[in-house]
Amino acid sequence: MKSQRIEPILVLYTTSGCHLCEQAETLVRQQTAWVGTVEIVDDAELLERYGVRIPVLRRPDTGGELNWPFDAAGVRRLLSDHPSD
Repeated sequence: MKSQRIEPILVLYTTSGCHLCEQAETLVRQQTAWVGTVEIVDDAELLERYGVRIPVLRRPDTGGELNWPFDAAGVRRLLSDHPSD
C-alpha cells in the first residue's frame, strides 16, 4: 500500500533562533497537527517578504495570514476560513 504525502493546511514561516517562532509553533500545534514550518532564510523571496514579520502563519489555499502576536482563537478562525471559489 502506497503512503500518501499529506500537505499541511497551515504554514508557519520561521527562522532558527527565533524564540517568538518557537512560541508560535507551540501555540499552533496545540490547535492542529496540520502545520508545516518553512525556514525563510533559505529563500531570498521569503526572507524579503517575511523577514521583519516572522513568525507568520499562512493558509496557502485561502491566502489568509496571521502576523504575530496571534492567539488560539485566531488560529481557529484561520482554520475555519473557506477557500474562495
